[in-house]
Amino acid sequence: MYTPAHFALPEDEAWRILGETGAGFFVRATPTGLRSVFVPFLVHEGALATHVARGNDWWRDASPDEEVLVVVSAASAYVSPRYYPSRLADPRVVPTWNYVAVEVLGRLRVHEDPAWLAGQIRRQTARFEAPGEPWRVEDAPADYIERQIGAIVGVSVAVTSITGKAKLSQNRPDEDRRSVRAHLAAGSPEERRVASWMTDD
Repeated sequence: MYTPAHFALPEDEAWRILGETGAGFFVRATPTGLRSVFVPFLVHEGALATHVARGNDWWRDASPDEEVLVVVSAASAYVSPRYYPSRLADPRVVPTWNYVAVEVLGRLRVHEDPAWLAGQIRRQTARFEAPGEPWRVEDAPADYIERQIGAIVGVSVAVTSITGKAKLSQNRPDEDRRSVRAHLAAGSPEERRVASWMTDD
């Protein structure tokens, strides 16, 4: 991912975003071309863990430790040139896109052990269920869960590199940046999410 220094995030911030976002595209090169799958995942001890449907060919011809790309988007929104007050003095402006994203490279492992899969789905369910009265795997019939586990394959990616990028108008004058944030803060939920990442710094 092309990341100019003024858009780069510290590694610990990239890891935090990865953990909080919790879902993204896993991409691998197969004999028939690039293939992706969008999945939720857990972050644990430098690795990402998830599962895919056994019927999904994404995993089927994977070799041990082959390289995988994972892409996560935490926020993104269109930025119009009309948001820039500076355009009145200098009309040399163009549209752009503000976003926060993390890119991971890592080594793939496929897991078919039922115990690994059972632990992974319990941890993943606990991570994403709402507090209060969360649904638990044990709330479903045991024989049903056993069949569901038989229909999935586990995937883990041991992270070898991580890059975080927050492109949030840092390359614009302060008045433009404040104006972009104000416009996005008054917009759609996705635009408001981008605005929440923007500061006066």
